[in-house]
Formats: sequence, structure tokens, C-alpha cells
Amino acid sequence: MRALFARHALLPQGWQRDVLLEWDVHGDLTRVAPQAAPPLGVARADYVLPGMVNLHSHAFQRALGGLTERAADDPTRGPDSFWTWRDLMYRFAARITPEQIEAIASQLFAECLRHGYTALCEFHYLQRGPDGSSYARPAETAERIAAAGQATGMGLTLLPVLYSHAGFGGQPLRPEQRRFRTGVDDVLGIVEALQPLRGPQLEVGAAPHSLRAASIDQVRALAAAMPPDRPLHIHIAEQQPEVEQSLAFCGRRPVEYLMEQLAIDARWCLVHATHLSDGEVEALARSGAVAGLCPSTEANLGDGLFPLQPYLDAGGRFGIGSDSHVSHSPVEELRWLEYGQRLLHQRRNIAVGPVGCGQRDVGQYLWQAALRGGAQAAGRRLGALAEGMRADLLVLDGTHPNLDGVAEADVLGRFLFCGNDNLVRDVLCGGRWVVQGGRHVAQDAIAQRYRQALGELRELRELREPSEVGQ
Repeated sequence: MRALFARHALLPQGWQRDVLLEWDVHGDLTRVAPQAAPPLGVARADYVLPGMVNLHSHAFQRALGGLTERAADDPTRGPDSFWTWRDLMYRFAARITPEQIEAIASQLFAECLRHGYTALCEFHYLQRGPDGSSYARPAETAERIAAAGQATGMGLTLLPVLYSHAGFGGQPLRPEQRRFRTGVDDVLGIVEALQPLRGPQLEVGAAPHSLRAASIDQVRALAAAMPPDRPLHIHIAEQQPEVEQSLAFCGRRPVEYLMEQLAIDARWCLVHATHLSDGEVEALARSGAVAGLCPSTEANLGDGLFPLQPYLDAGGRFGIGSDSHVSHSPVEELRWLEYGQRLLHQRRNIAVGPVGCGQRDVGQYLWQAALRGGAQAAGRRLGALAEGMRADLLVLDGTHPNLDGVAEADVLGRFLFCGNDNLVRDVLCGGRWVVQGGRHVAQDAIAQRYRQALGELRELRELREPSEVGQ
């Protein structure tokens, strides 16, 4: 049956009891009825949440996890940073095949689903062959990501990336960036090629990589050429050197420059936006755009902490993503987001609504705010258990000691801030049960293909640290 009875379900107005959820063959919710009687023959659950949206992903980087945690021995190289990490990522990206991209993405999506993500925005810039030439089908690698989404059940927003330059001022691409090279027409061609794949489980937007990799004129041209209802994402102000380079180039900070040059609005997601002035915080909040925050990756790369409190005070919208996939859990992203702010401000319970608004529970505020921002960034009907929305939901394990008999008001606090066990038991995505009993329904077959791809990649000398080559 396409129905579930929840003793407790998180609806847009908050927790409700005895909720009957029904969905149609297309994967849309058709009935969300609180205070219902439990029908005969309908599965029951203790605690049901809307599935979380992962608004920023580079799927192929899943295979790099844990391989970059070694400090350099060369004192002339300087301290490790985002920029030294990027060199290894380039070596990895230089040889990966479309088949391996699909296998890695499938493993990632299965893991994300098991931990509570039911939608993902793929910021996809690995477009060309190893020698920089276009594939016979220019959308080949994007189609591989779409195939992984179909195989695993993950809802997707594909974002083909505009990547033309190595730095501000139109610096020519480096040889190791040749697989990323696209102009505005290339991106629009990939968007058009993906058009037949669009549907309830897949949307197609676009993404200027950054103001380093795309000129402001290119960004403007791409935004103007895209249909007005499609999402647009951009990396921005992730590291201090990027801010310094922007100031040297145009006398403006990155977000300041972008806001001056384009009409940034709700179709935009500004990913990271870590280093903002007070004026940029206010401008971003006023724009209606979403700040795409990726706390576990930003911590792993040493990027810094987003100014969350003043941004929320200004009415800003945010969502979360797993970016380089050192974590696959929305619990960890939201926990990192809150704990980073506690360390920064040396106090507790930062991410809440204003006094008197009724949104003073940190866990519930974080989950629902990230849902709203993530759904906006994905450009799909997501983020709430409500009629007409996609049937994306999580069933938590009500028998786990962390949740057994807990009051509904404390469920999200327990879920996000108590222990490290995965409390997600079952996952429905687009009306399809893709996780049952904590396991993805195709977990073993997906893992086998991933192990094969990873074994092939480990043979590449290009992936080894320079000090290891020749040993």
C-alpha cells in the first residue's frame, strides 16, 4: 500500500500525532491527515520526518575521503590548506572514467539515503575526457550521475558547471583543469541534452563555478539564458585568499562584487560564503538567496566559520550540503553548524528563531530551516510533509535507546545531539522505499561496483603524494 501511519510526524506547523500519510504512483503526497485512526493493513511508524536536502555535492570526491589527511614533509610548500588539498583532487580527477563516476556516485547516494538525505544537488564540473576533449555525448558524465540517482532512488538537481578560467581576470586554465573546461554555450548545450531526463525526481539548473573560474560577464550571460524557474548555484568567498584576490582584481569582496553586478534573488544558492563583511551578510539575507553551508567539508579544508548568527538575525535562508563527502550525514552537518557557532561565540543554543516566535528548539529549528533552504536551492517540491510535495520521508528507529519513549518535543534534539548511531531506520524517496532496516535495498551490489572502481583508481600513480612516487 502507498500509505504510512505515523504516531508522531513533523509537519510544517510542528509535531502532530496520529498522522496518516498517503502518496500516489507518481511519488507525490496526496493525503497528510493528523489525528487519524490507524487503518487496517497500513504500516506504522513511531517518528517520521521529512527527508533532508543535500544542496551541494561533488560526487566523485567521495572516493578521496580520508586520503588527504597527511601533512606535507616539504617545508617550502607551506602549511596544508584548501589549495594543497586541491592539487591532490586534480590528480584524482585527471584519470577517473565515466563508469567510475557512476559507481562512486551510486555508493555516495546510497550512503546519503541511509543517513537521511532524500534529495541532492550535484555541482557537476567533471565534464570532459582526460585529455580535455569533449565526449561524443557532451552530457556523458552528467548522464552517469543521473543514472546513479535512478539506480539508488536519490532525487537530484543536476547543475552543469561553467568553468573557463584559473583565476580572476580571465587567467588561462592550468593543464590539470582541462577536464573542467566549459563556456556558456557548452553549459547550455549540456542543460539541453539533459532536458529529457527532467521529471519529478530530477531537475536541471546550472552553476558558474566561482568568480575565479567564470567572468562576471559569463555569469550574467548564463543566468540570462537559463529558464527563469531553474536554480543557479555558485561557490563564493570560501577562503580568505579568494577574498584577497577579488579585492586585488576589482576592489570588491566576492559577494559584494556579485551583488553589484547581478540581480541575485531566490533562484540563487551562494555556496560557502564563509568570509563576509557585515554589509555582505545583510545583502545576502535581503536577496532571498540561500547560503549553502557545508560545515564538515569547510572544517576539513580549514575554510572558516560562516557568520550564522548575524545572518539569521537578518532573516537569511540557509541549507546544508556534504560537498567533498567527508561526511554523508545531515546530523553531522547540522551538529557541526551549531557547535562551530557555540565555539565561536562561547555560548549555547545559537540556531533558534527570535524570542516570542515559538521556534526556540535548536534541533527542530535547524532541521526545518535547512529543509526550507535546501528545497529552494533544489528547485523541486521538497522539504515538507504536505499534500502535493514529494513523498520523501524518514522513519526513525523508535526502539533505539536514544528515542525509546522520548517526548516528541525532544526527538530532534536526541536525533541531532545525542550519540553517533544512525537513527534512520527506513527511507521513502519519491514514493519508493529505498532504505529498509537501515540498509539500502541495493546496498551489496552498489558496494561491489564501488570497490571495483576504487581498486582501479588506487593503481594510479597520479593519486599518490609526490613523496610516495618511486618508493
